[in-house]
Amino acid sequence: MAEEERKLNTPLDPDRMYAELEEKIRTCGHPMDLARIRAAYDMANAAHAGQKRKDGSPYVTHCVAAADISVDLGLDEDSIIAALLHDVIEDTTLTHADIAHQFGPAVADIVEGVTKLTRMQYATKEEEQMENLRKMLMAMAKDIRVILIKIADRLHNMRTMAYQTAEKQRSKSLETMEIYAPIAHRLGMQQAKWELEDLALQYLDPQGYKEITEWLDAKMPVLETFMDSMKERIQKGLEAEGIQCTIFCRIKHVYSIYRKMYAQKLDMNGIFDLCAFRVIVDTIPDCYNVLGVIHYMFKPVPGRFKDYISTPKPNMYQSVHTTVIGSEGIPFEVQIRTWDMHHTAEYGIAAHWKYKMGDGSSALRQGDEDKFAWVRRLLESQQESDAQDFVHDLKIDMFADEVFVFSPKGDVINLPAGATPIDFAYSIHSDVGNHMVGAKVNGRIVTYDYVLQNGDIVEIRTSKSAPGPSRDWLNLVKSGSARTKIKQWYKKERREENVFRGREMLEDELKHNDLTLDDVADEELMAPILKRLSFNAVDDLYAAIGYGGVTAARVANRLRDELKNANAERKTAIDKMNQAAERREEKAKKEGKAVHGILVEGLDNCLIKFSRCCTPVPGDDIVGFITRGQGVSIHRRDCKNYQQRLVHPEQDQRWIRVSWASEITDSYVTNLTIASKDRSGLVMDIATVLNALNAKVRTLSSRSLGSGLALTVVTLEVKNAGEVRYIMSRLSSIPSVTDVTRNGA
Repeated sequence: MAEEERKLNTPLDPDRMYAELEEKIRTCGHPMDLARIRAAYDMANAAHAGQKRKDGSPYVTHCVAAADISVDLGLDEDSIIAALLHDVIEDTTLTHADIAHQFGPAVADIVEGVTKLTRMQYATKEEEQMENLRKMLMAMAKDIRVILIKIADRLHNMRTMAYQTAEKQRSKSLETMEIYAPIAHRLGMQQAKWELEDLALQYLDPQGYKEITEWLDAKMPVLETFMDSMKERIQKGLEAEGIQCTIFCRIKHVYSIYRKMYAQKLDMNGIFDLCAFRVIVDTIPDCYNVLGVIHYMFKPVPGRFKDYISTPKPNMYQSVHTTVIGSEGIPFEVQIRTWDMHHTAEYGIAAHWKYKMGDGSSALRQGDEDKFAWVRRLLESQQESDAQDFVHDLKIDMFADEVFVFSPKGDVINLPAGATPIDFAYSIHSDVGNHMVGAKVNGRIVTYDYVLQNGDIVEIRTSKSAPGPSRDWLNLVKSGSARTKIKQWYKKERREENVFRGREMLEDELKHNDLTLDDVADEELMAPILKRLSFNAVDDLYAAIGYGGVTAARVANRLRDELKNANAERKTAIDKMNQAAERREEKAKKEGKAVHGILVEGLDNCLIKFSRCCTPVPGDDIVGFITRGQGVSIHRRDCKNYQQRLVHPEQDQRWIRVSWASEITDSYVTNLTIASKDRSGLVMDIATVLNALNAKVRTLSSRSLGSGLALTVVTLEVKNAGEVRYIMSRLSSIPSVTDVTRNGA
């Protein structure tokens, strides 16, 4: 009914959809508390009240649809409730605490894991997407149901993508193809993977999708006749051997055809193995019996036999595959598996809830924990990575083609295609990789860059006196986990080297942007960068660049952007100052003449002196104080004496407005205090910087405060506050200097 309404382009009825969901739950074969699920629907319906989807339907229809897909996946009661509520934290006023109070912390944690980081600011949309993905996958390490519900959410969004803009259709489809379909594959969820890929292809290459579907429609009568004939022939052949089985047949899905055409540069007429048959039996011995019968009945294609029963894929997939030549010379694939293998192949990790939960428990059994441990190992090894590196490494580790090799004891180790002995060493343990001094493959010594092949037996040679990993290894390894472990070793063992190297790398990268470190050394520029990348100090940032935790190019680009913004803000401030100066000049024409560059409201040619407590200079915000017999004393508005006027209200009338004249040619005296660590050569370094700036120094004195600290006071002649700030920023960059301040503040 819901599908008919959509075809009529009328808004969907959420209550009717929920009634259909309840009916599906009743017939799914697992007892669930429908009152609790109904309460979740009511909460979602109330929270999303007034919100609409692009097709005009109430927003809650999407939540019900995600829950419906969760039931199809066979997920548990908590998962269905979380699917109904998966958008409330992000899009409504409900909180984690609200959900936990009514449905328990497990449901609340799942919903929180699916929720985007909407409250944080990021430099680019790409960075925000990476951080959102990182957060979701880290939550997945704690509860795998987070990603299962996210896949259900994405699957429904892709089914209804026709209502989105062309730009959003393409961006979401690309993200689906690069992230969510490969995740579904890695989790063994083939049905979800195929549908996500086909839906995404519709928007990424609509013309290619249309050509393939139209071609398949034209060939379908011939293909159906062929499949019916082959199915009957296989069924009779197996029954004649006393093998009880169930046979399914299917056409290769659209994206699989598209990818094969692209990879092998074929046109549609060059695709022959369009048909695949699944033979499902009760026992593993029957699988191999079926294989023998199939090879007796049809001619097998050499090199197309794969035994994933004896060597399962990392996503738990098990089957025997063979390709044979049928009637009329048409090749087809036969997949042979047991029912348990079939459930796992269709639903992957979700099969845990669909087929193994007899007691309603949502906890993983110990055997299942071991199967899914790779999820936690993979994600936990990336926790300290930068978001961009995290997603890059994740794509390699989760989504790349794989190679299967053996340890000397016969253990099977799966690695990304193109992996080297270094990847193998780190897959065993960090210590093995860090102490690696050589490797043997099939009994022969190989180089570190040797590319491992399926079936290789790999032996790693280690030594306690090994110098540790080389930086060159980062260019040789293929697995993100190995790369992360190498970076972690450098982070821990080579901090000083990393700081020096990182600073050099950043300097080199800044040169490409026509900048130097001095240009971006301002604390105001560095502060937001350090905060965004979670570093406490500049040296921590340099160290991270040195060991590869963050790229120099990325930091340089951010510093360039911050400098650009700061310059824009500075220009705006200068424009405002110029406008204020013009106003003051007009005012001065009416009120009197400037004395020492100072205009005093209501007074002309009065005695002016500059206070020693705060030494104001042009550009400072100033105020005047009428002294007894010594004219007007000029103070900065941030001066402590001016700030204490509230303590002496009887003197309020003695504070008057003053301003700087528009044209000033005088020099002004100001004092700077430099706090630093006490070390030899400090005063020389300070004097060298001041000399390089052509600063007019009246006095310079330095004294030790004990406990390894020192204090230096400099008296300068300057033209304006801008010159003071520039001198302060350059002094701040001197090694060991911790703070530079002006007197009086």
